[in-house]
Amino acid sequence: MRVTFGYAQWTGEYGLFGHFAKRNSTWPPLNLALLGAVVEAAGHEAVIIDGEAEGLPAKKLAERILQTNPDLVGFSAYSPFFHLTCDAAAEVKKLNPDIPIMVGGPHITIMKEKALLPQFDYGFMGEAEDSLPEFLDVFTGSRDFGKVKGILFRKAGEIFSTGERWVMTEAMRKSDMAGEHPLDRFPLPARNLLNMTKYKLGTPVGRHNFTSLQTARGCPWTCIFCASDALKTTRYSMKSPKRVVEEMKDVAERFPYIKHIYIVDDVLTFWPEHIVEICDRMDAEGLKFTFESSTRANLVNDKLIERLARSGLIRLSFGLETIDPVMRVTMQKKVPMEAYPEANRICSRHGVEAMNSLMIGLPGETKETIQHTLEWVASQRDIKQANLAIAIPYPGTEFHEMAVGGEHGVELLSEDFSDYLRYGNAVTNVGDLTAQDLIDKQNEGFVMIYSKPWRWLPVWHKHGTLGFLLQMYRVLKLWKKRFLRWSSFQPLMRHPKET
Repeated sequence: MRVTFGYAQWTGEYGLFGHFAKRNSTWPPLNLALLGAVVEAAGHEAVIIDGEAEGLPAKKLAERILQTNPDLVGFSAYSPFFHLTCDAAAEVKKLNPDIPIMVGGPHITIMKEKALLPQFDYGFMGEAEDSLPEFLDVFTGSRDFGKVKGILFRKAGEIFSTGERWVMTEAMRKSDMAGEHPLDRFPLPARNLLNMTKYKLGTPVGRHNFTSLQTARGCPWTCIFCASDALKTTRYSMKSPKRVVEEMKDVAERFPYIKHIYIVDDVLTFWPEHIVEICDRMDAEGLKFTFESSTRANLVNDKLIERLARSGLIRLSFGLETIDPVMRVTMQKKVPMEAYPEANRICSRHGVEAMNSLMIGLPGETKETIQHTLEWVASQRDIKQANLAIAIPYPGTEFHEMAVGGEHGVELLSEDFSDYLRYGNAVTNVGDLTAQDLIDKQNEGFVMIYSKPWRWLPVWHKHGTLGFLLQMYRVLKLWKKRFLRWSSFQPLMRHPKET
């Protein structure tokens, strides 16, 4: 049986920000590469069509999918782009109404039956590495889908659910703590099903072909803007360092042009011994990748960063969000504020580009709290880049519950998830801040941060010449606006007696 996975084109949703999204967020769909490998391990054939990387709108994606003559089609989707997946699936059904289509990912896991729209025949809730091969056995045999835990299916027009399914159980967590690594039992992601030449990323040492890679799943903390409970993200599990380096070797052998790795772990340094052993094994195998990732500012130290930098770490991101102490308590950001300047300094000391992520519009936000955060970040020379997002109350998060309930001065303006974009759009009013205020503050914030000359080279490295010029255009536009505002007040300032 042939299973064809489709990944919908999405960066066009961001308008001007789409250039930055296309350049920096066109990543190999690692989840589909892993599921493709699972399908192959179960004795079937897998195909992946990446509509984003290939530049395929919904209709073209559907045509390409059907050209592979699949027996089953699969999609995966996040909430803000679920409508794009729906469009692609509808186009497939329009061309071939009899083709069965399955869908998985965070959105359907959270929304469940509500998200199993008519163009979808089957839904996967939770993690699908175990449920998918079982489903395929039933699909090619008895069709008794009630035996497969973790899915939604239709029978006589009615939707049935067998509940969520997760790779990490309590028993597996204990085995992880005992030094075993349950994630090792899955096959290596089938990157060979993707055109890996399509994936490039701007780094401090040039723009290179890259791949994403996961060494561990989960984050033990519960910030209000993450769907921690709904997606069981607080359950932490690691691959063994040996297995991680096996995957790196596989990448090096199959795709020698790939020079950079983005480690998608939420907290790279949660278990320092783990990432250090990975680096030791990388060095022993002669692997010469550069790499980057994210972690918490209070989970780094000078010795650790120096060690990781020797094996190729060149960029590290910290989730700052805001410097306001009250808001940090509300959002459950349990990182002491003083850890950030120290972590940024440590990175700079060892030639690692420090990036801080900011989020405006969380509960308690005011124009003053935004201004204080932006001024602080703009002044920090050790922060080479900063990502500035508008807080979005995604379904399944505590922030969404607050917005729906009107708590902490948050007013939800839209229940259409296609509006839930973090750049150039806002779906909440917060206190005295309107949604338009948040959009304006985001634009001003990017200008404030990137008007600093010491950030121009990192911007050029990451975003390229066009991205640099677009950023500089925004800087000049705001400076012109401020100059005109300032000059309009000059007569009043020069001749106060005439007023």
